[in-house]
Amino acid sequence: MSIPNSPDPSKSRLSDEAAHWCMRVHESDFGDQERERFDHWLASDPAHKREFDAMMEIWTLSEFLPTAPLPVPEPDTRRRSRRPLLAAALLALGLPLIGFIGWEQSWIPSSYQRYQSDASIHTVTLPDGSRVQLNLASSLSFANFKDRRSVTLNQGEAYFEVTHDANHPFIVNAGQGQIRVTGTHFNVWTYRDQVVVTLTEGSVKVINDRNRPDQAADLSPGMQASYDLRNNPPQISVASAATALAWRDGKLILDDLTLSDALPRINAYLNSPIRIADRNTAQLRIGGIYNTSEIAGLVQNLPKVLPVSLNRNDEGETVIRSNPRYAP
Repeated sequence: MSIPNSPDPSKSRLSDEAAHWCMRVHESDFGDQERERFDHWLASDPAHKREFDAMMEIWTLSEFLPTAPLPVPEPDTRRRSRRPLLAAALLALGLPLIGFIGWEQSWIPSSYQRYQSDASIHTVTLPDGSRVQLNLASSLSFANFKDRRSVTLNQGEAYFEVTHDANHPFIVNAGQGQIRVTGTHFNVWTYRDQVVVTLTEGSVKVINDRNRPDQAADLSPGMQASYDLRNNPPQISVASAATALAWRDGKLILDDLTLSDALPRINAYLNSPIRIADRNTAQLRIGGIYNTSEIAGLVQNLPKVLPVSLNRNDEGETVIRSNPRYAP
């Protein structure tokens, strides 16, 4: 995010909008209606996404800095209190002395990298030797601290093969929670506030709320933990590795799911999310194996395999509606 030599009102306004949305998406009261407005703002102009991504990078770094204990504030005050952190992160990164002190105190990382995949699966090797495979339209950042390795999965899905280091734990921040390991193989899927962790090797501790580390679940191979803002602690189930990792072969497996459960997995591959009209539609079931590069075609063909129709709402979004007189 560049800073011009002379004020540019349009640039300043765009930065303010990006900062506003950056703070709002991190608040617990960020609801579905506001999420729809944010999605519309993000998709309306490529410059909006570029500015928001730059603001998210600053936000990620600002969260590494310590904050003094404060009384519990009102919601609006809490949101405003994040603004100084954004400036503090930039200041700290620019001053070597503060940077050295920050490293010694495990506040500031010695290195920071950001990785992103767009239209193809992308495999990266992190500075610690760990390997990460990124699904389509996924992004993450890596920061190396004195006492830990910290990854933030900003969006999408990733499969981790973590280099073992018992004295330097590997922590993945996803949604409101964390996954903590020392060396293991696991998959993390995210969509908005939803997170699903599937373990294939080793062990991990899944925490669905970073502010409540006591609410945690320990996974062993073949297990899966899911959480969102409503789950406390994480929900545990037996995992199907073939289903969870099918994306690595370019496949999406829907194993007789309701549309309400399948839609987040479908929407993760679409530029604009599709909506469900009502409860009856949400209870319809769908199954099959699909190419992740052809999910838009799956949506268009839904009326051929389910008793539904596709329509546009006032915002131009695709809405799935069950046909009249159909009861699941």
